[in-house]
Amino acid sequence: MLSWSGGKDCAWCLRVSPLPIDALVTTFDETTGLVPIHNVPISRMEAQAAVLGIYLRKVPLPPACPNDEYRERISAAFQADEAIIFGDLFLQDIRDFRERSFPGRELIFPLWKRDTAALAREMIAGGLHATVTAVDPTTLPASFVGRAFDERFLADLPAAVDPCGENGEFHTFVSEQCLASFR
Repeated sequence: MLSWSGGKDCAWCLRVSPLPIDALVTTFDETTGLVPIHNVPISRMEAQAAVLGIYLRKVPLPPACPNDEYRERISAAFQADEAIIFGDLFLQDIRDFRERSFPGRELIFPLWKRDTAALAREMIAGGLHATVTAVDPTTLPASFVGRAFDERFLADLPAAVDPCGENGEFHTFVSEQCLASFR
């Protein structure tokens, strides 16, 4: 089971996962139908899953979902014997939250502690095609939304911005055409 946002990090996990991916799980706002933070319609996640030929488990969340309710809803989406793969890179508080949320479960973080500058370039060189769907306006101007995640994008990032956006500076969406080549 791969935690799926439709973005570059979870998509790259398809390439590097030590286990086969049997299902994707994604959360979405039950009011707007958008995947939180990435601001992409759940229908695009369905299209990605269809291209990949992988089952998509959709978990609806209320707006501003409290952590306890999130844990309850997301836990219900996972089978007890499934390993869960996450595309997290280095934020220890996020990893700690996941480990507290799924005690006793096998959690796999194939991108954990990778150098993000090298990882970003590896993704691009490996054929990953992603588009920036959201930015934190305190770190990047809105003009970065809609840009391709490519070498030029990386060159234009301010020095304080992580090349993979791990601190929430930006979020991406990987095209269905790109994903077709990942399987």
